[in-house]
Amino acid sequence: MTKYQEIKNNLELEPKTWLITGVAGFIGSNLLEQLLSLGQKIIGLDNFATGHQHNLDEVQSLVSSEQWENFTFIKGDIRNFDDCQKAVSGVDYILHQAALGSVPRSIADPILTNSANITGFVNMLTAAKEEQVSTFVYAASSSTYGDHPALPKVEENIGKPLSPYAVTKYVNELYAHVFNKTYGLNATGLRYFNVFGKRQDPDGAYAAVIPKWTAAMINNQDLYINGDGETSRDFCFVENAVQANILAATADCAGKNQVYNVALGDRTSLSTLFDSLKVALKENGLNYDKSAIHQDFRGGDVLHSQADISKAKDLLGFEPEFKIQKGIDKAMPWYINFMKK
Repeated sequence: MTKYQEIKNNLELEPKTWLITGVAGFIGSNLLEQLLSLGQKIIGLDNFATGHQHNLDEVQSLVSSEQWENFTFIKGDIRNFDDCQKAVSGVDYILHQAALGSVPRSIADPILTNSANITGFVNMLTAAKEEQVSTFVYAASSSTYGDHPALPKVEENIGKPLSPYAVTKYVNELYAHVFNKTYGLNATGLRYFNVFGKRQDPDGAYAAVIPKWTAAMINNQDLYINGDGETSRDFCFVENAVQANILAATADCAGKNQVYNVALGDRTSLSTLFDSLKVALKENGLNYDKSAIHQDFRGGDVLHSQADISKAKDLLGFEPEFKIQKGIDKAMPWYINFMKK
């Protein structure tokens, strides 16, 4: 039995109360679905800046009515301290997913990104500290590695940030460390590497590459690759990220107050990703015959990214179940159904 299965079994026997910020978003709604299916009580906080009601509606359709009754939703903003205090009341674990993602968005509006990702983060830390919450798990980012050239990425070795977004995510880690040392708050960061899967928004200027490309292919639109196609990423299926959050929240003392890479520990070029998406679409009865159009490399991005996940394996028992093709194959029917709506 894996560590993750053991933890899930224990949670079903002894349910806990969890707060998920950004619960109507991509990763937040996947966390909600898994935890409700385990019989947990969930408080969800979201202001719908990037999350959607239809994500919550979909989760409701996938769990039992009894499980859904364990969910309490608060429409609120992490930049409002009163909302944070209300949300943390009586919870055992916090999974802080609320943030404004996207490197290009942060370059276009650094003030807004700073407000959500730093002011909102400190509000949540402070509320958690005052409530004496057991563990605070937060969404960190692989963007923190910045211009450090080494591959694979090891948690202790970071470079200079390449975007305002990356700065905010690094500052989160610094604040988490200070709150642990100063107030004794257990705070654990998860540096996500290109998470993808169902309920990841394919619309908008800041959509991630997999849903954005998949939507273009389904609609038979032109598809653009930034650079020569050899840029590579460590793509992580969302169920792997869900596993990491639950393991981090329930970790023993040795696993707490750490920063972990959450990824597959491999990398895939954009050209290979393009081919993999075409294959998955074809297996679902759709053909995309266009060639990708190459354009200039996007400012603020890094050329290659790959994680060393040995620390998460050793201290958390993290064992990512889904490699990229398995994740794409599982997510593709959802993307197709979403685009038909």
